[in-house]
Amino acid sequence: MLNTSAIKRDWLSNIRADILAGIVVALALIPEAIGFSIIAGVDPRVGLYASVAIAMVIAFTG
Repeated sequence: MLNTSAIKRDWLSNIRADILAGIVVALALIPEAIGFSIIAGVDPRVGLYASVAIAMVIAFTG
């Protein structure tokens, strides 16, 4: 049985804050990904693509 009120309460209760938190984390991740890719000796685009890919995987599995 699907309880829509529980879904709304748990997942959609604070959309604005969740979107703002996602944007802040994404902006903080950009220099980190570039820095780690430079340290690893690969092109910074590789680090950015990898960070986007892993963020999508974590979003779906987490």
